[in-house]
Amino acid sequence: MTQAHQGTALITGASSGIGALYADRLARRGYDLVLVARNRERLSSLGRRINDETGQSVQLLEADLGDRSALAAIEAKLREDASINLLVNNAGVGTHKPLLDSDVDAMTRMIDLNVTALTRLTYAAVPGFVSRGAGAIINIASIAAITPELLNGVYGGSKAFVLALSQSLHHELADKGVRVQAVLPGATATEFWEIGGLPLNNLPKEIVMSASDMVDAALKGFDLGERVTIPSLHDANLWDQLEAARSAMGPHLSSNLPAARYLTSV
Repeated sequence: MTQAHQGTALITGASSGIGALYADRLARRGYDLVLVARNRERLSSLGRRINDETGQSVQLLEADLGDRSALAAIEAKLREDASINLLVNNAGVGTHKPLLDSDVDAMTRMIDLNVTALTRLTYAAVPGFVSRGAGAIINIASIAAITPELLNGVYGGSKAFVLALSQSLHHELADKGVRVQAVLPGATATEFWEIGGLPLNNLPKEIVMSASDMVDAALKGFDLGERVTIPSLHDANLWDQLEAARSAMGPHLSSNLPAARYLTSV
């Protein structure tokens, strides 16, 4: 049984894993859906199931967000469909390979999807949200955003961008009725690892969360009004301490004089 109608959520990377679970959970919360992914067959199967089980409207948009023309079509949908009030930027790709083992063209495609597509979709959605005085963006980042040494540097850098963009957007848009949440999953049981070349059975079981637990925790964080949600972080004070240290450093980061340790001794 679904809740009262909540609007429409557009979800990228929606055909499997985290994106498919967001689709299921949001439909059960009363959202109609616009599902975006490359795999039409998976999208169709998911869309039929969700419609049958929840009765919510499900629109399917087959698109490779690494292709600029396909991306432009999704941007247009976000600009033109005033029913959309939630954007879930979930589409992304990753790898565990270090720089010396990585192909630069593959890394560029990663940036195109993880950074450029997410940015353009956000730019397409936000003006309408602001004009209507309501809307929300959920950006799926990664714990690599704050622990870039864990995985590939380009992947970590792309997710650090997602976190920084989300925090900046919150600063810009909170008083305009637009909510922004960054979700930083740890290792999650999805196809991400297999696609990236590191099967899940190579990871310690105690660090891998099920995708359903991850999405449910992230949505609970959304309900709580969190700007940054780290589903695996049991001691929330650790994040608060990191943010407090960053804020305390802020007033000291720009000065007309170099720090004393950089002054040349005579």
